[in-house]
Amino acid sequence: MYSLFIGLLLSLVCGLAGAQGTATWIWSPGDFEIWLSNRMQAQRVERDVAWPPFWRLYNHQPQVNFIRQVDLAAPEDIEVTVEGIHNVAIDGRFVHGDQRHVRVPAGRHTLNLQVYNAASPPAVFVQGRTIRSDASWSVGPRPGAPTAHAAHWNLAAPDTPPSGYRLPTREIPAVAVTRAEGAILVDFGRETTGFVKLKNLAGSGKIALYYGESKEEALSVEGAETLDRFTLADHRGDFVAPTSRAMRYVNIRFDGGIHIDDAALLYEYLPVAHRGTFKSSDDELNRIWDVAQRTLELNTREFFIDGVKRDHWVWSGDAVQTYLMNYYTFFDSDTVKRTTWALRGADPVDMHINTILDYSLYWFIGIRDYYQYTGDADFVKSVYPRMTTLMDFVLARRNANGMLEGLPGDWVFVDWADMPKDGELAVIQLLFARSLEAMADCAALAHDDAKAATYRQLAADLKAEIMAAFWDPRRQVFIHGRKDGRIDPLVTRHPNMFALMFDYLDDAQAAAVRRNVLTSDTVPKITTPYMRFYELAALAESGQQRYVTGQIKDYWGGMLRAGATCFWEQYDPKVEGAARYAMYGKPFGMSLCHAWGASPLYLLGKYYLGVKPTQPGYAAYVVEPDLGGLAWIDGKVPTPHGDIAVYADAKTIRVTPVAGQGVLRFTSASAPRSDGGTIRRIGERRYELALEGGKTVTVARTK
Repeated sequence: MYSLFIGLLLSLVCGLAGAQGTATWIWSPGDFEIWLSNRMQAQRVERDVAWPPFWRLYNHQPQVNFIRQVDLAAPEDIEVTVEGIHNVAIDGRFVHGDQRHVRVPAGRHTLNLQVYNAASPPAVFVQGRTIRSDASWSVGPRPGAPTAHAAHWNLAAPDTPPSGYRLPTREIPAVAVTRAEGAILVDFGRETTGFVKLKNLAGSGKIALYYGESKEEALSVEGAETLDRFTLADHRGDFVAPTSRAMRYVNIRFDGGIHIDDAALLYEYLPVAHRGTFKSSDDELNRIWDVAQRTLELNTREFFIDGVKRDHWVWSGDAVQTYLMNYYTFFDSDTVKRTTWALRGADPVDMHINTILDYSLYWFIGIRDYYQYTGDADFVKSVYPRMTTLMDFVLARRNANGMLEGLPGDWVFVDWADMPKDGELAVIQLLFARSLEAMADCAALAHDDAKAATYRQLAADLKAEIMAAFWDPRRQVFIHGRKDGRIDPLVTRHPNMFALMFDYLDDAQAAAVRRNVLTSDTVPKITTPYMRFYELAALAESGQQRYVTGQIKDYWGGMLRAGATCFWEQYDPKVEGAARYAMYGKPFGMSLCHAWGASPLYLLGKYYLGVKPTQPGYAAYVVEPDLGGLAWIDGKVPTPHGDIAVYADAKTIRVTPVAGQGVLRFTSASAPRSDGGTIRRIGERRYELALEGGKTVTVARTK
């Protein structure tokens, strides 16, 4: 019986060991992401002219060494599938003959697969009984060189190599079709993206497809931003356009020798889970949430892109906001990681990300945010070497005051606002300080204690310099900047809202910034959703949800009232009609489905449902609902441990928590009651209650 028991135990252990590493395609960290982003971004066109990115595009490593240590009780046969030219070595000796089917002898061995591929990332797929390609493999540029853990995604079959990756599609019908002589106008009902399908097309001649996010754009043969033209000869059957385009409408123009029965769309998408939800007593706010989610979904593709029509590029400033929206809706960590790698590129560094000074700083901040929400230390450690080389580049570009300003080749963006952008901008220094703090945290996580201490001291010194240089004690505001030692007394919202959001101000200073800047009509307004994101987050961070509710309904509700089915790159309520679609000197240059337009997802999830991690990966978290002037709110916020459900009205709060040390915080005019746990008073009208994962708790309170 004892022998039988041991035998069964060994069988179980061996079975579990064999099942631990499901085979997947693996590659060197960042290589697939860099290659895939190059392929995607190079597809941008302006009408029929190719328009690839204007910044440097890095490339993948053409040669990679894949390494795995094994200890086998018996010989094992493995099947090796490779993208590239390769060889296999066992303990430093080449395997001769069949390089695809290899027998590994019993005992301890080192496997090496050397792969060369200049066209696409070197990648391998290894399948055996216990030897399988997965994250346990190491990769390096050559034998004997420093290694890292192999990277992978969800490509789990040998016949689905990385170079063949494509987004899935599904057919959706048109909502309305309007026919005229030689023309069909198709309306898909809302913004979408994919391949136009012309059903049962017969005949010969020319066809032109004019795509439009608006009806006016689709009907403008001379002004439509994207179009396709084809010449067909004796075609019979369905015709699918070869390129995915963004549109709500498509204007199909064709010669008399062509007949088309109907039109549909092969909707192209990245499968995501719709985990985050939000409903409230305000129907318009509910509609804003739904449209924001649609906006984010369309811009969540191989990477988080800025807009589905234009640019279809990966921008760091857009991405860092999209990450935060994603944490309150899809919680898709893979797309965050892919986007982070794609933005950074490879070494050596010789320019800012997207050539934009502030976009390099956002990149660091986004990684720190990722760790806070996911707790994924492995990713931070894998990307940390490229964090240090980019930060070395940034630090080398400081001026004599230890601050950053635009140098030749730099684009200082901040926002599309009309304001000076040369010299030392206060907002840039605040972002710099925050990025140094992010670097310090990530260095500590990577056990680089010396650099962690250096970065933290640099951040502290810089914050002191910022207050001395840019805080106006008389007006109680941050001024705009300094150039050649001369102060620019202009007051803009940008440095003030970042200082407030980063918690760099004391209570009196914070109150002054809210009063003198963020709620003041004398300071120029922000007209892009991009910076409205930070402005409203800063206000909500300091408890101004009731004011924020009005701003969301006014700004995003204004877009809905103007006919938006996704949220736009920019919205100015003073501009009406087709003129609102113009940008960059082009009549339809503005994006009507822009990722940074979806910020209500973040605002409503974090500051109304009130859920946020206080330790990485929601090991500890707080739930602090705020009605913001609404009668009731109800929704879910995704976490690594499941979804936290929150309902609140003036008299009741109900929370279904997840694992981790959760705390419910709330206000009540009188002593509240709970059906579980012990309520603790923490201040005037303020209370908290410890949450137990999986156990719904209801609190009765008075406002």
